[in-house]
Amino acid sequence: MWGILKKYQLSILFLTAFLIRLIHLNQSLWLDEATTAITVKTYSFTQIITQFSPHDFHPPLYYLFMDLWTNVFGYSEIALRMPSVLFSLGAGLIIYNIGKIISGSRIGVRDDKNVGFWSAAFFLFNPLIIYYSQEARMYSMVTFFIAASFYYLVRHLTSNVKRLTSHFWLMSIFLILSFFTFYASIFYIATVYIYLLWKQPNKGPTLLSGAIVGLGIAAIAPLLMQQYAGSREALVSVTHWSLVLGKVTLKNLLLFPIKFTSGRISFFPKSLYYLLAGGWVVLVSLPVILSASWRMIQDLKDKRFLGKFGMTIFFLITPIILGVLFSFNSPLLQYFRFQYLIVFLSLALGFVVCHSEQSEESIKSWILPPLSGVRMTQYVLLVGFISWSLLYLLFPQFHREDWKSLANDLQKETSIVYMIPSSADPVRYYAPEIEIKDIRMTEGYNHLFILPYTTDIHGVDYVSLLTDTGYELQDITSFRELTYEYWVKSGIL
Repeated sequence: MWGILKKYQLSILFLTAFLIRLIHLNQSLWLDEATTAITVKTYSFTQIITQFSPHDFHPPLYYLFMDLWTNVFGYSEIALRMPSVLFSLGAGLIIYNIGKIISGSRIGVRDDKNVGFWSAAFFLFNPLIIYYSQEARMYSMVTFFIAASFYYLVRHLTSNVKRLTSHFWLMSIFLILSFFTFYASIFYIATVYIYLLWKQPNKGPTLLSGAIVGLGIAAIAPLLMQQYAGSREALVSVTHWSLVLGKVTLKNLLLFPIKFTSGRISFFPKSLYYLLAGGWVVLVSLPVILSASWRMIQDLKDKRFLGKFGMTIFFLITPIILGVLFSFNSPLLQYFRFQYLIVFLSLALGFVVCHSEQSEESIKSWILPPLSGVRMTQYVLLVGFISWSLLYLLFPQFHREDWKSLANDLQKETSIVYMIPSSADPVRYYAPEIEIKDIRMTEGYNHLFILPYTTDIHGVDYVSLLTDTGYELQDITSFRELTYEYWVKSGIL
């Protein structure tokens, strides 16, 4: 029995990863997902570029892909989210192959496919990856492209031929595709060229690739500049928009290790959450930190630096540093925008746990007593990741905003709802017959149904606005992370 499991372990791994992603895949869409649905429903393929994208903050490739996808598979929650499921599985398969390449005694020597297996396992069951593999947004798609570009980068670096191979061209193509999918991939793209310029004696191929990718970026530059101008206007016109984008704060920096290891959940009491999540961060990061330190010392002794393990650490850390520097001028330092870095975290973890003898010796020689359990680290980490993932998947209180239930209930009460119009796509998706009116223009109506979602971000004090014009709050109806309110004009029954 064990022999059969061992023989088909990779197939079992991916089948399990696929099945776990189907749990509650039909949960309610939230705002950004509903925007995806409304966009591909409303605009044609060309109109996405000419009419929608200039007023959005993302490149158009994901929406163009979803337009083609939904024309075939429809607009249900499952249909909208299935591409993210498939892209995340595809990224896991690429990570498996990268792990096999970097597992040898030097980059390019394949001698330990376990590194690939465990790297893929840590990625596929990472709770943040699972969360966004169930979201109808571009994050899984860009993670797939970045994993593919890194695979071809490694293949290019390990090529023994003098001429440029298909790996070089495919690396450049996937870099362009990643930028066309998600602008924050620029920090990974920059890291690629920093690494190549540093490590490669022959700068010609690096400069050629940079020129190719630069031309690709230039092709979308007019749209990017238009969107950037719009984002700068939003920073001025929307009161707390910078908080949504992500300023450089200690909290936002600390969220990176916490969310990268425990996923996008939180609970009360906060002290218990931070204790559990923080402890898990330490448990995950300690083997990596100790192994990285030990290997750095060994590399320096051998008069070399940034070997195969160091390469993954470099690609894990450098994009965050670049993102921090950029965010001092234009804030975007939110952990979910950098979730593609879990590709490199998973590779680093896979490398560490599959070289347990060296890791164990390094830990013994640092601060810990003899610890034979280090050899079981991979199982502890995998069980931990699965546990955090199941905590999200199996408990609805950790799911997305429940617009589905709210819209179903709201349409029984009224045909008009007052809210921030730019945040109304979930209502338009689930209850298109409901008319949306601006929450800032309520004068002249005796009975109001108010949906206060995002009023705090826009700085709209709707309570003062309504009470000053003679309205009284009668009732509040709550759903998961959402409420709507019923207000009546004073003196009206």
